[in-house]
Parts: sequence; structure tokens; C-alpha cells
Amino acid sequence: MRTAPSSVPVIFAEGQVASILKDSIVTNCTVGVSYEKILKNGNNVLAYIDNKAPYTVVIGAHYDHLGYGEHGSLYRGKAEIHNGADDNASGTAVLIELGRYVKAKKMNKNNYLFAAFSGEEKGLLGSSHFVKNPTVELGNVSYMINMDMVGRIKPDEKTLIINGSGTSPRWKTLLDSVSVDGIKIRDTESGVGPSDHTSFYLKDIPVLHFFSGTHNDYHKPSDDEDKINYDGTMSVMNIIKNVLHHTENSGKLAFTKTKEDKNEDAPRFKVTLGVVPDYGYDGEGMRIDGVSDDKPAAKAGMEAGDVVIQMGEHKVHDMMSYMKALSKFSKGQTVKVKILRGNKEMEKDVTF
Repeated sequence: MRTAPSSVPVIFAEGQVASILKDSIVTNCTVGVSYEKILKNGNNVLAYIDNKAPYTVVIGAHYDHLGYGEHGSLYRGKAEIHNGADDNASGTAVLIELGRYVKAKKMNKNNYLFAAFSGEEKGLLGSSHFVKNPTVELGNVSYMINMDMVGRIKPDEKTLIINGSGTSPRWKTLLDSVSVDGIKIRDTESGVGPSDHTSFYLKDIPVLHFFSGTHNDYHKPSDDEDKINYDGTMSVMNIIKNVLHHTENSGKLAFTKTKEDKNEDAPRFKVTLGVVPDYGYDGEGMRIDGVSDDKPAAKAGMEAGDVVIQMGEHKVHDMMSYMKALSKFSKGQTVKVKILRGNKEMEKDVTF
């Protein structure tokens, strides 16, 4: 579910001031609330290649974004158009090109449904509507491929994240053989995530979600076409072509339910570092992909590309250990954070 940050006035008080404020707060009150129900329509756009085959492959990407950023934007400033070049014009472009490719190559062992979903940014509304009102028999869907943010492959690392590798026993071995152009595939097993493949996974359909990684332009006007790695996007498309060819004679793929994250594995935070993690990084530590202005990391002099290896007494080996370490700190606390900048180890004083 996509949520928008809200602006709420706050104060931070401690000591005697906090006691005075606490004593003066009215604990019983009556509040009047008014609301306006706004109804809007969205449209999924579907194209179907009917080969009279027993099974169908669904290939999807959402084409909606944030407009002028009224809801869901992470940008704070004068209203500007959010073009969403990576999120998700990149996936939509690959969707269209794959349709042309499958048609031209006369791939006829499966039927192919190409789906451009609307309402993804509002909570997977388009794909959810589709699986509740399918235009093909869901029991005959072999698998679903989702492209969401495939336009920002880092040229120096060439890492592609593919989520959902645990949703069919076929995926693991297949993904070992489909890469092109030196792209390194990093896969995760879960079929659940903040994109449209989740709607299909919840209907017991194997899924793969192709994702080039996070960046500091996410849900901002700066997510524009000049930031797109076009060669990298072509590589992603060619990997998907290989997946289609490798499964053309596979019949209906078996489905496997994946183990989802448990609540105890998700730490609760009282503070934020103010960084965008690099989810494509698989080395030791947590590498920073972007730094937010006026947040603790930026004020401490941390930069994109820095790798966090320790926070206070807590070693950071990966994303989970980073989150667990961050959950230990409180507002106002100053912590020594060890980072690697290139080959040089540095220490920064971070005040939350």
C-alpha cells in the first residue's frame, strides 16, 4: 500500500516543560470530523495474444504515477509534475516492446496477456481488480512477470534484483541461466512486495518481479528520463525474453508458497538516519544509495556510496542488522557510525 507522508505540527519537550504540558493536556474531548468521498476511475489496458494454447503467461507493469505529487510524493516544494521515468515508464516501455517481440517471434506454445495496470500507487488497485475480475481463467495462468522500476541499473555494478524466486521450484535454476551483458542477478524468494505481482501471488500463481533498485529520485520530480540507463533497461528486457523462451515448453509452472517476514524480524524505529539504502548491494554492511537533505546522515557528512559497517556498539553486516541497530537508538542521541568510503574507513558522529 502506498501512503503519503502528512505534515503535523509537533514540539519536543523534556524535563519541567514536559511535566507542565502533560498536566495541562485535556484528556477527554469531543472532536468533529468532516470528510469528502472522492471517486475516480482508472483503467487497466490489456492486450492478448491468443494462441489457443492451454496456458497463459501474464506480463505486467503499472503505468500510473503521482501527477503533481498531491499524494505519495516525497518531494517538499512547489508543485511540480512527477513524470515517473523509472517508476514506472521504464516498466511500461519494456511491456510494450515485449509484446512486439512475442508477436514477431511467433511464440505460440502459450497465450500471452500483456497488462498495463492503473492504480498501483494507490495500493495495487488495478492488479487487484484484475485478479477479482479476470479476463482469462486464473487456473490456467502459468506465471506472472512484473516490471516495476527497471530503468536504473547502475553501470558500475550491473545488478538486477528479481523478487519471487521462491514462488516456483522452476525459478532458481532458470535464473542461473538467463543473464545477459554481464548483469548480476540478485534474487529474493518472497512473492509478496509493494507491487502488482503480489495480487497474482495471492491467487497461487508463480511470479517474478524485476527491479533495478532504489534511488534518491523515488517519488520525486527528479525521477525523469535523463536519469534512465537505457542500455541497462534493454538488458533487463533481454533477460525477460530469455525467461519466456526457457519456459515456452514448460507447461503450467508449479506454485510454491513462500515464507514471509515474521513480525519479530521487523524492528520498530524511533529515529531515522535519512538515507536510501542500496537494496542491490550484497557485500558486507549497508551501502547508501542516497542521502536526504537536513537529515542526520547528511548533517554528519555521510554521502551516497558510503557503506555503514557499525553503529555504536552494533556491527552492520547487511540490511537486517542495519535495521536492528537503528532500532536501538532514540531521539537526541549521538552515535558514532563507522563507514567505508572507498577503501578508507571513517567514523562519523550522527545525532538523531
